[in-house]
Amino acid sequence: MAFRFNSRNSKQRDAAPAQEVEEAAPDTELESYLAALAPETGAETTDAGKRFGDAQVYQLRLSLIASDELKQIAQARQTSPQALAQEWVLERLSWEADAAAQRRQAYRYR
Repeated sequence: MAFRFNSRNSKQRDAAPAQEVEEAAPDTELESYLAALAPETGAETTDAGKRFGDAQVYQLRLSLIASDELKQIAQARQTSPQALAQEWVLERLSWEADAAAQRRQAYRYR
């Protein structure tokens, strides 16, 4: 039998079925699998502006209307809003780099 404390800090008896006790036991196989997948170099972070692996993490604030539009478009394309926003940002960066290269080239031939 297991004992549990209630809000008044007095003991209550609680008959725990054998099945619940088995479920409470740690899953060592799962823990071992997750440990094998974990990076060996230490914990990485996803705090705003911090590094995560070789990537930089940014927060993006959108108005409620823009957020809903992003979600609808992402759902229609069967992707996540985060993946769609990342795709758009990378696409725009590519366009900006191409435009800058064209401006530099046009300046050279003046």
